[in-house]
Amino acid sequence: MEELTESTTGNNLNKSRWIIKGAIIAGIALLLMIPTLYVKELIFERQERQQEVTKEINGKWAGRQNIIGPVMAIPYWKTNAADTNKKSVTKQIAYFLPDNIEVNATINPKEKHRGIFKVMLYDTKAAITGFFKEPAIQKLNISADKFIWSEAFLLLSIADNKGLNEQLTINWKGSAIEMIPQPDGEKEGMIALLKATSIEDLKNISFSTTIDINGSEQFLLTPVGKSTIVNISSSWKHPSFSGNMLPQTTSIFDSGFKATWKSMAHTRNFPQQWVDEAYSLSHIFPILSLAEDVRNNRRNAVSETTVAYTKNISDAAFGVDLFIPVNGYQKTLRTIKYSLLCILLTFAAFFLIETANKKSAHPFQYGLIGLALILFYTLLLSISEYTGFNTAYIIASVATISLIAWFVKSILSSGRATTILSFSLVLIYSYVFSLLQLQDYSLLFGSIGLFVTLGVVMQFSKKLKW
Repeated sequence: MEELTESTTGNNLNKSRWIIKGAIIAGIALLLMIPTLYVKELIFERQERQQEVTKEINGKWAGRQNIIGPVMAIPYWKTNAADTNKKSVTKQIAYFLPDNIEVNATINPKEKHRGIFKVMLYDTKAAITGFFKEPAIQKLNISADKFIWSEAFLLLSIADNKGLNEQLTINWKGSAIEMIPQPDGEKEGMIALLKATSIEDLKNISFSTTIDINGSEQFLLTPVGKSTIVNISSSWKHPSFSGNMLPQTTSIFDSGFKATWKSMAHTRNFPQQWVDEAYSLSHIFPILSLAEDVRNNRRNAVSETTVAYTKNISDAAFGVDLFIPVNGYQKTLRTIKYSLLCILLTFAAFFLIETANKKSAHPFQYGLIGLALILFYTLLLSISEYTGFNTAYIIASVATISLIAWFVKSILSSGRATTILSFSLVLIYSYVFSLLQLQDYSLLFGSIGLFVTLGVVMQFSKKLKW
């Protein structure tokens, strides 16, 4: 009877020991989430440093470019009735867009390096041709005698005038006229006086110009014609088409790409003519950094910016981003989201292996293994800045698996157990890498993978004696 009691007590103590150890291991896994937060902060800091370098280089070269125009602008006199006895007259401006416009642009990409950081620059020559039939003043309900024809001017807005490599001129009615920055420094754009005497001087006008301009990262055009055709070609092999619409046709070769857009007036959110400040020709780039979005939880920041400029015609712009295909910071940030999963699966595998080998590892040793798994992400981050993400992932995972395998072999004194755990880690890191590559199918692949993993754990857990 006493032997039975001692046996039962021993079993209960053994069960309690496993329960307590399992709880401690789970606690260690959760505590390891604290250092992962510091790793995330490190990723944000490195990414912000890259953005600072990008901003510095762009400031010396030129920023993202968006070409709007040309647009015909004609001042007119507007009578305002202050009350029944007094009237005041103010000068306002009416804007008229061309009937058709065609742009043919060739982009020459340039990679600029500052230390370990890369910035995508370019120079481009954009040949613009188009036609103005006549200013539709009747649609604005303004009589012809109210217009100041002698002050009519042409407006062409460029996001960053600093990028212009040559004096901007435009062929207007067969004569070259020079465009200069607006006298009011607060307003964007280049202007040229048209020297008209009546509306007849502004009818059936063909125009053409070639803009030689520098820029960085992004090249956009705003469709201002009733019919707008844009052809862009480049030797850059990794374009990312952005803006309000995608190109109708694209061809991507080993030597570069070609893309064609066609936009009609009925697809835009602004008319062919308007008065004064009804619509703005300024350039809006509502693009925020990943680090700033995540850190400040500004999920709606972009949408709020867009709403604030709903009457800005640059919202209709489209074009191309000269996309650098390897962004180690974003991929590393995505990888670290799976850190808890990797830790739990590794701990579960180690727990099953030590149990099957009738060995007992100290919880402190679990903690050391967990720290090795966390250091994987710092290795991945630092190495990816030099070699690219994929190569860095292989190097960091091989180094981490080797370190853990050496440590586990010294604990369990079993080559077979070490091999099994190493193989398990290879499967875990390969699984995570596959999830990162299969963006469109990551949820499906992840769900199936976790289901299979649970089945494997169930199979091995049957050997546990309770």
